Amino acid sequence: MGGGSMVVRLVLIFTILSVASSIDDKCAACNAVAEELELGLSNEKPRNHLDMRHRLDSTGQRRGKVIDYRVSELRVVELLDGICEKMQDYTLQKIDSNRKEWIKVDNWDNLTISKQEAKAYSKDLSTYCGRLLEETEDELAELIKKGSVRGGDVSKVLCQDLSAHCSRTSASHQGNGYGNGSDGEL
Repeated sequence: MGGGSMVVRLVLIFTILSVASSIDDKCAACNAVAEELELGLSNEKPRNHLDMRHRLDSTGQRRGKVIDYRVSELRVVELLDGICEKMQDYTLQKIDSNRKEWIKVDNWDNLTISKQEAKAYSKDLSTYCGRLLEETEDELAELIKKGSVRGGDVSKVLCQDLSAHCSRTSASHQGNGYGNGSDGEL
């Protein structure tokens, strides 16, 4: 009884581990996600307050709240929605013999690696992004609503403070380099 099921279990365990470790450098991957979020923040257009006064009281006056867009749940949803799909526009590019960097791809035909390999990397990054946001979304949403996440510090907040995928020393070396600190597990 035990031999066949043991082999199946081992294969399953190795499959799960290989998927979980498909991103070698979590710090560099986190910085790429942070860069995309930073882009979203910098492209935000000023918005009016959200008027939630839809009820009328017995005297005909509108009741409800007017919410500042900057602290609204809607803003958080608009910033984070689709960010992991956008990570499919990135791939891992070899910089030198021991360094790789996540880059945003403009033209998939002009890559130094095969298109299939590049697409596999982008899928890995998109999957990593989903796990990263699942792990940090509640805290990240609160920090965005409080105004604590501003342009220029997204990487520190997301990759050091919330996920701990970058150590304090490796994040100061923001080159999205390869092997510069994958302290956190995801």
